[in-house]
Amino acid sequence: SASTPTAEPAGNSSADIGDHVVHFSALSTDQIPPEVARAYNIVRSKNRAMLNVSVLDEKTGTPVTALVTVKTTNLTGQLKTVIMRKIEEQTAIYYIGETPVANRETLIFDISVTPEGKTNASDIRFKQQFYSD
Repeated sequence: SASTPTAEPAGNSSADIGDHVVHFSALSTDQIPPEVARAYNIVRSKNRAMLNVSVLDEKTGTPVTALVTVKTTNLTGQLKTVIMRKIEEQTAIYYIGETPVANRETLIFDISVTPEGKTNASDIRFKQQFYSD
């Protein structure tokens, strides 16, 4: 839809979806500290991309549970499978998903977020290029 917020820059970004703010980022899993990767069963590799999404209550800034799904494609339209899983630690709640990525490949993430207690999904799209050489 025309109202889908688009974030172009690499690195952390966020989108306001009304009562909530969605934070999202993507990185190569080799950038994840080894102890974190071990704790969450993430394979560290320059050829794996990880999407990280968190949803915060706009008023309180506290993390909330949400239904988070993503459709990921590359610039040639090839669909990539990214299964999002929920991670909870102390007060944080976030959702991560991984997919193989080639050097210089650009991925388009179409993220759908439905915060707990809401009936409508909000859609966020962002693109990122990955370098593995």
